[in-house]
Amino acid sequence: MRIDVVSIFPAFLDVLDLSLIGRAREDGLIDLRVHDLRDWAHDRHRTVDDTPLGGGAGMVMRPDVWGEALDAVLADGAEVPGGPETPGGALGAGRAVLLIPTPAGEVFTQRTAEDLAGADRLIVACGRYEGIDSRVPRHYAARGIEVRELSIGDYVLNGGEAAAIVMIEAIARLLPGVLGNPASVVEESHSALGLLEHEALTRPVAWRGLDAPEVLLSGDHARIARARRDEAIARTAARRPDMIRALDPTTLDSQDRAALARHGWVVPAGSLGPAPMRLRPAEPDDARALAALAARTFPDACPPFLAPEEIAAHVARALTPERFAQWIADERAGVAVAELPEGSPAGSDAEPIAPGELVGYAVFLLETRDADGALPEGLDARPPSIAAPDAASGRAVAELSKVYADSRLRASGLAPVLISHALASAARAGATEIWLGTHEGNRRARKAYKRAGFSARGTRVYEVGGTACRDVVMSLTLAPAGEPSPRKEPRA
Repeated sequence: MRIDVVSIFPAFLDVLDLSLIGRAREDGLIDLRVHDLRDWAHDRHRTVDDTPLGGGAGMVMRPDVWGEALDAVLADGAEVPGGPETPGGALGAGRAVLLIPTPAGEVFTQRTAEDLAGADRLIVACGRYEGIDSRVPRHYAARGIEVRELSIGDYVLNGGEAAAIVMIEAIARLLPGVLGNPASVVEESHSALGLLEHEALTRPVAWRGLDAPEVLLSGDHARIARARRDEAIARTAARRPDMIRALDPTTLDSQDRAALARHGWVVPAGSLGPAPMRLRPAEPDDARALAALAARTFPDACPPFLAPEEIAAHVARALTPERFAQWIADERAGVAVAELPEGSPAGSDAEPIAPGELVGYAVFLLETRDADGALPEGLDARPPSIAAPDAASGRAVAELSKVYADSRLRASGLAPVLISHALASAARAGATEIWLGTHEGNRRARKAYKRAGFSARGTRVYEVGGTACRDVVMSLTLAPAGEPSPRKEPRA
């Protein structure tokens, strides 16, 4: 690639002789030429600017000087793929691009750098003062030359040289042979993956009380790749939510979606991109919406032999607004809800999710009696396979009563997040063991609970609308600190 830079301070560009860009020049990978704009000024003072037409502060760079300079630089291209200027006024075969750094330009991004790395020739016009006369880019665009006015950020510099250095380095490092390891550009921040780069760590493994993650020392390349990908998602969610919004759902696997959900983003079915998700304790005003969500989601977990009227009878008895209101008011119950504050992204193919609509919930119930000796409403009888705690042991048992996600959030990673939240909340409430029952035919739910650390402990019979259903009973020991133990990393 040939790169020509025109500036009134050509020495400013000497920094490009350093490091990898300088080595690429030496190796002939980049033909970088720097020109002094004042060489095309004809008065004694080599003047390149004048006062603004119509008045105003500052000075504007003259179009006549820039026109002569750019004409000469563009014509000096016989030996590059762009070729000499043709009689029609445009360059010959190949792609030549005139770049003008300006705070009024389009934002220069990694995608811009990738695009410009495919050009044969770049001509960079570095303005100063109030900038280059606006007729200059219009003139060359009219001649058929590709003109790009670009900004490296929402701030103003004294001139275009610093911005030119930034753009040249970002573009040149993408050219074949410039970087020693071509893979370096694949996983770095702002690459085509759409994420910030994961943390970079080296030896010593332990430094000032900070130890590198064990997975990096495991030699298990698949685990390392997954850990780095999760770290990249976490970093991007925390620092650049705009990049999370722009992710293409077709590039995200189930583990990506689970990682996004852990950091407050979900991908609704048919969505054009991730949407922010908020997990919070249920409030009294949520009772009616929770009952409506329960009525929609409970049938998804039911075996196919149950008749619709049997399911409806169970919902009408056990999943009413009054029951949810009781749970929300009871300190022995933990009710968490997930909502999409902004709804689903515009343009999604599936049924839209309204802003603030509840899309998931989880309920746990502590097996403790109130002052009247009553257990929480809706607490199921503890199966025989779950031993009663010794009164003197300080142990408490909880039932993970409900974990449901809207069907539009299926495979989004929301369910594992709801499970994790319920387990941590139950441990903080004093539970040391938590159990659940799920229908023996619901393999998807059983796999999700197993990934969260639950183990099968037996079976029970559970009635829905008067029909007996056979459940698998699963349980998990909770560590006193509030973290489930043992437990696997939750996945979608």
